[in-house]
Amino acid sequence: MSHSPFLTHISEFMVTRHFAKRTIETYLHWIKAFIIFNGKQHPSKLAEREVELFLSYLSNQKNVAPATQKLALNALHFLYNDFLSQPLSMDLQFNRSKREAKLPVVLTKSEIASLLKHVQANRSLVAKLMYGSGLRLMEAVRLRVKDIDFDYHSLLIWNGKGGRHRRVTLASELVEPLKQQIEQARSFFIVDSELENYRGVWLPYALEQKYPNAATSFKWHYLFPSTRMSVDPHSGQLRRHHIDETSVRKAVKAAARKAKISKDVNCHTLRHSFATHLLQRGADIRTVQEQLGHQDVRTTQIYTHVIQAGASGVRSPLSDL
Repeated sequence: MSHSPFLTHISEFMVTRHFAKRTIETYLHWIKAFIIFNGKQHPSKLAEREVELFLSYLSNQKNVAPATQKLALNALHFLYNDFLSQPLSMDLQFNRSKREAKLPVVLTKSEIASLLKHVQANRSLVAKLMYGSGLRLMEAVRLRVKDIDFDYHSLLIWNGKGGRHRRVTLASELVEPLKQQIEQARSFFIVDSELENYRGVWLPYALEQKYPNAATSFKWHYLFPSTRMSVDPHSGQLRRHHIDETSVRKAVKAAARKAKISKDVNCHTLRHSFATHLLQRGADIRTVQEQLGHQDVRTTQIYTHVIQAGASGVRSPLSDL
């Protein structure tokens, strides 16, 4: 994606401060949108009033979700506070998005069984982990070999949403498929290690400093390696990344079509279904909250609404006619 010199400068500034690739892309998107909204004026010539108008516009005209508006606010805070050194007030006045959170789409157990049966073989294990352990898509594709704890039948999730770590359950049915997947990852590792210019797996900056040999250690390699090697755009080094998450999205969508499921299914539907089915089985809401990695139990309570929407115990008046 080509950028103006100004946006390129911001991108380089974030790279040198070891921001995550996705954060850089997201912040650049919102900073660019802010500049366009203000007739392509340089942000240093704009101030808090323009920031407030832009955030209100996102709520009033674009009807964005509260989380989307918050992302835009974070991007502009970074732009002014860190990059331009023109700190914004902590008390910005703008119309906050109040769009109601949609009830999540949840599949029945038979729909899940049918969906998983139709996922193409090389993406099946990822889909089963999203449903079986309630993982977000990126948490599943970013799993490393060392994150599987066979002794305690659990997975270790590092730096999930909000930078939080957690331990989640691992279905015993997935132990053997996971061991096979580890051997498949090992075969890539053996071949890659023979290459003179192979620099090991990508690690976040802090880990790279803390464990200098980890990049070339098998246990730190991705559980689901890409079939192609690639050059790290920041360091220029040859590495093997994890599979592309887009391929998993497509596989789940295709499986839903083949299974003739009429609901709007995506990868997150598997996580929603995991949470709802746990609650239906009588799991405590705090347990489900911990498994999902929600900071606030109110976020988890949306799944109790899903169950209640089925109106268990409420008899329809139509039935009395």
